Amino acid sequence: MAVKIKLKRLGKIRSPHYRIVVADSRTRRDGRAIEEIGKYHPTYNPSVIEVDSERVAYWLSVGAQPTEPVLAILKKTGDWQKFKGEPAPAPLLQPAEKPARPSFEALAGEDEGKGEAITQKKKADKKDEASAESESTEA
Repeated sequence: MAVKIKLKRLGKIRSPHYRIVVADSRTRRDGRAIEEIGKYHPTYNPSVIEVDSERVAYWLSVGAQPTEPVLAILKKTGDWQKFKGEPAPAPLLQPAEKPARPSFEALAGEDEGKGEAITQKKKADKKDEASAESESTEA
């Protein structure tokens, strides 16, 4: 029996997440798995990769073949290099946190407003309104 380490797709239509599973190569993508050994959430920022390194090492040692997407994930986590005896990769970079934006109240504290509108409201002349009404009744 040929055993593969592959991704099992879960989630909604446009928000996929995957489980890294060990399964028979003849099973379908989302079919029955022998064992679940990790998670992969590509839509999160940064993407979440959780892999049980001991179980990956075991399955690779007994001959399980990773698919191309799983091989890329294992190279990022360093499990593939550990299995092959190569030097470990650089640690995954985490994006720097954005500084918090100052709140509206903090910005408003500098400019003491009166709480009134800046532009003046236009006052309609009563004469103009009266003449407009008389023209509409005559027509």
